[in-house]
Amino acid sequence: MSLTPPSGGAPFRAGFACFVGRPNAGKSTLTNALVGTKVAITSNRPQTTRHSVRGIVHRSDAQLVLVDTPGLHKPRTLLGERLNDVVRSTWAEVDVIGFCLPADQKLGPGDRFIAKELAEVKRTPKVAIVTKTDLVDSQRLAEQLIAVDQLGREVGIEWAEIVPVSAVGDRQVGLLADLLVPLLPEGPSLYPDGDLTDEPEQVMVAELIREAALEGVRDELPHSLAVVVEEMLPREGRPADRPLLDIHANVYIERQSQKAIVIGAKGSRLKHVGTTARKHIEALLGTPVFLDLHVKVAKDWQRDPKQLRKLGF
Repeated sequence: MSLTPPSGGAPFRAGFACFVGRPNAGKSTLTNALVGTKVAITSNRPQTTRHSVRGIVHRSDAQLVLVDTPGLHKPRTLLGERLNDVVRSTWAEVDVIGFCLPADQKLGPGDRFIAKELAEVKRTPKVAIVTKTDLVDSQRLAEQLIAVDQLGREVGIEWAEIVPVSAVGDRQVGLLADLLVPLLPEGPSLYPDGDLTDEPEQVMVAELIREAALEGVRDELPHSLAVVVEEMLPREGRPADRPLLDIHANVYIERQSQKAIVIGAKGSRLKHVGTTARKHIEALLGTPVFLDLHVKVAKDWQRDPKQLRKLGF
């Protein structure tokens, strides 16, 4: 791609932006809103994101590649430590960092902890993104914007921008992209037109199953739940105009007592998980799917290096 658009205006830019913040700050929802489709799973549970999902925003003047990291948090397990390592290694590789701070929650110790860590990343420009603005009135929003500006001064960060957005309400999402693009380096596209993510399909499918399994479960379960897609194969003998993709996946939990929670009475909950996940998978892959789910116990997998490797962490 030429570095100069036909209009003869600003040069084409392409690069990576990373959204960081404490868990449940709206990073995944914002990623999906900017890309225009679902590339990151969302949940009201903390630590939903476990992989650095790249969502790709295609524009006439730029290609913005969004890296959605897990929420930085005080780790209690080996998994937690590895998720934090993913966050820090990502910070070192991107062109701009977006720090997400929810408008409906006062700044707390978690936000200050992340801000201090970000202050150590000297050369990368940082944009403060005040998320979930649809949940507050104008006065509360103004107070939060002032508090975010003050937080930057306290820790030694000079924000490149402070932007209030609502991904759910589609407020100022386009403006955020407009402000991020000038912070990217000049250069050609990094991915082909039409690509929305570089995540392998099996990882995306596993994440969609995990999102469905997280809906409506008890507080202790989300951290204990992992999904591995064992096999994805076209069904043999199907006519070309009626394809079917067979997907076999295992849902792992840490304790036998959690198995009943995931399966539900007479398998009702697992059936609902399968139905919900299948609809999203078919939308993602553009083909009918047969989804075969099994629930297995991997005792204390979050603390076991061997099992973490097996489950993809």
